[in-house]
Amino acid sequence: MEVLRHLLGNSINKVQTITSSNYTSILQTVHENIDGYVGQKICFTGYVYRVYDIQENQFILARDMIVSSDFQSVVVGFLCEYDKAKNFDNNTWVEVTGEITKGDYHGDMPIVKVTQITKVDAPKDEFVYPPDGTYVPTSNYL
Repeated sequence: MEVLRHLLGNSINKVQTITSSNYTSILQTVHENIDGYVGQKICFTGYVYRVYDIQENQFILARDMIVSSDFQSVVVGFLCEYDKAKNFDNNTWVEVTGEITKGDYHGDMPIVKVTQITKVDAPKDEFVYPPDGTYVPTSNYL
């Protein structure tokens, strides 16, 4: 929990904003210790991305993470659930506010239950980068 507080701020009970610069650190931290972040409210921006085996009310709020010096990228993101998910086409940029829950998608997975979603323009820098020096593996603290 301290890692997320360090990355997002001191209050775990208010809505915390995830930025391009801390996106992958938070994503990795939450995946490593889902139970520690259940109930955390977050707000972040990405594009709607779907894979073939998710439910109709789900999408991945995705960003493209640069993984090499020649700008190859992979899609990373949080699985989100929203009753009206089908109203948002793939590749639509949105800002989502929601609460982290624990669900199942090929094993334990953090799932963001969306409480608010708004279409937005793509950010200037659409890409995110691998976790930086602020990332501290939670396994070292368990």
